[in-house]
Amino acid sequence: MYAISLGDDGAELRPLEPWHAEEFLAHLERGRAFINAYVPFGSQATDTAGAREVLQRYAGLRAADTGSLHGLWLEGRLVGGVLFLNFDAENGNCEVGCWLEPAGTGRGLVTRAMQVLIDFAVERRGIERVEWVASAGNTKSLDVARRLGFTRDGVRREAYPYRGVRHDLEVWSVLAREWRAARARAAHNDH
Repeated sequence: MYAISLGDDGAELRPLEPWHAEEFLAHLERGRAFINAYVPFGSQATDTAGAREVLQRYAGLRAADTGSLHGLWLEGRLVGGVLFLNFDAENGNCEVGCWLEPAGTGRGLVTRAMQVLIDFAVERRGIERVEWVASAGNTKSLDVARRLGFTRDGVRREAYPYRGVRHDLEVWSVLAREWRAARARAAHNDH
């Protein structure tokens, strides 16, 4: 229905909705081992009905204004996405997250998409604190947070049991005033 261009490489950010279930499942199948290395995102979606159920759960979060899912398409193919979790407009807080299949990596897709998401959260929805939480071993995810200007708040030691291992979770954040200042500097440097 609509798409936001993320540059001249054919990358687009679009809503990811229940009617995308077959495309979402195909994407998960291509990238399942990579996507699920640190998080079980979509791991229960092993058929079209399961994929639709995952997408429907996020559609419910969007309807409740507590979260949302946004797909990343590269040259017309779904390769990953970004999301809002724990979206709390009343208190000005939210969490962001991401996932990619291998074909989508190394292109800056998540960084570009997150700029759109965070701009929306800060400028349109009045979010004051955006949080990024990832396993300490998920260095690619943490690198994106760093590139976006997030600050490491701390580590929740062994807070996340996954696949028989208790993972440390790193908590990063960016505040609205920091985000606006960094965007202003970037705009100034572009001129």
